[in-house]
Amino acid sequence: MHRRALRRNRPGLGDNAGMKVRATLIAGLLVLSGTGLAAEKTAIQVVVKNQYEKPVGNAAVILDFLGSRNVAKLGKRNKLHWELKTNQQGVAHFPPVPEGTVRLQVIMTKYQTYGENLEVSGPEKLVEVTLNPPGKQYSAHPPLKPADAPKP
Repeated sequence: MHRRALRRNRPGLGDNAGMKVRATLIAGLLVLSGTGLAAEKTAIQVVVKNQYEKPVGNAAVILDFLGSRNVAKLGKRNKLHWELKTNQQGVAHFPPVPEGTVRLQVIMTKYQTYGENLEVSGPEKLVEVTLNPPGKQYSAHPPLKPADAPKP
């Protein structure tokens, strides 16, 4: 008899058994990859105001997702990054991001840069940011001595 004929006659080693093993492996991989993809998401709204509680329009708002690692990518971080501008009311709306840690930065000329790491969870998160004017500048060097008056 030929080898293929012998293989077909053996119980439990037919084509059907191989299909069952492959289906089980694929189902297991889908479950593992689904755990990283089925994470809850949070919609983030950032409201930017100045020290007088007036909205700051056209400020750059940067959001980086730092949180959990993805099982499907073998521990590599999910690289999520958004850059938006605030509207005239000082509001920036971000799309839903996975729950975890995010880094928020707000940059606007004539104001100090704001930065903070935040934990986000739940369906929505409101972040209120107050920008301050730039502080006094300091120097590590002593003041320069005045130049000598020109000789006549």
